[in-house]
Amino acid sequence: MKFELSDDQALLRNSTRDFLTSEFPLEKSRNVMEHSKEGYDPGEWRRLAEMGYLGLVLPARVGGQGLGAVELAVVLEEMGRLCLPGPFLDVVLAASVLTAGGKHDALVGEIVAGKKIATLACHDAPYAGTAARPLAVTSGRVQGTKYFVPFAASADALVVAGSDGLALAHGPFAVTALSTIDLAQRFGDVALEHPVTPIGPLALLDRVDRLAAVGASAMLLGIMARSLEMTLEYVQTRQAFKRPIGAFQALQHRLADMLLKTESTRSAVYRAAWCLDTDDTDAALACATAKAYAGDAARLVCGETIQMHGGIGFTWELDVQLYFKRAKTLEQHYGSTEVQLERALAAAGY
Repeated sequence: MKFELSDDQALLRNSTRDFLTSEFPLEKSRNVMEHSKEGYDPGEWRRLAEMGYLGLVLPARVGGQGLGAVELAVVLEEMGRLCLPGPFLDVVLAASVLTAGGKHDALVGEIVAGKKIATLACHDAPYAGTAARPLAVTSGRVQGTKYFVPFAASADALVVAGSDGLALAHGPFAVTALSTIDLAQRFGDVALEHPVTPIGPLALLDRVDRLAAVGASAMLLGIMARSLEMTLEYVQTRQAFKRPIGAFQALQHRLADMLLKTESTRSAVYRAAWCLDTDDTDAALACATAKAYAGDAARLVCGETIQMHGGIGFTWELDVQLYFKRAKTLEQHYGSTEVQLERALAAAGY
């Protein structure tokens, strides 16, 4: 059996890495994290739209490219390597729901073009990935508060879980911003008192939850891969007792464990993406397993990166702390490890 990317997928990976490294260097992203009200650069967002990334997994009828979860995982792994700030995955998920509903193609077209931002307001953290928590919808209006909505302050539209199905609400919204450890991810509580239009049944979220698990796991994979690279670079230059600290066997064993967790995550992520693309009967189990494993593995790998850099590893001056904070956020977002384990058990019939 052949377990590797196709030529087209490898080309997508390489071109995405070149584009992101050129257009979104980490130094620039750090500035955005610190000083941007939105949590991303609108100019950079338009560049992503121009390159077709916002429509990667959406059909041609809305301006998308019609690619699959594997291709999305390839792109998100590269975004994870650079701790790219912004609502990319959140917007892709919201657009996927709207496309599946088939009633809001005009809005999806604007999302793909980078003109509008939409995000999901269906779950309340830390319960994302389980059943949606519906709000009351009366006479075409939704009422209530949704918590931990990603990039709520930037959203032009929200996909809301209502008592009679998924619904679309348009802004402006009353948002209470939340402080988190990851400056590249913005969350807010949203008080809703808005007219809504129907999208479709709550069941439309099933595939989107699985796509979210794959996407988050792919970002965690990129975070782990880059963290391992930074650690290897550091232990080869940091001296102790007139030797690089990477020459000490104890650290070599820890590096080997980091590599094992990274490569095991890679296998889990791309198997889950393949299962999702092929509608494999194991898709639900594979997606939940990938997210559960990636969340734990990334926390441990990024923690080891900080430990091997010494106390300075958690200071703002070094980049490694950014990766640890993003890993901790993604570990909980899109379904925590505990939630994903419950989903895996249910998918396995237990």
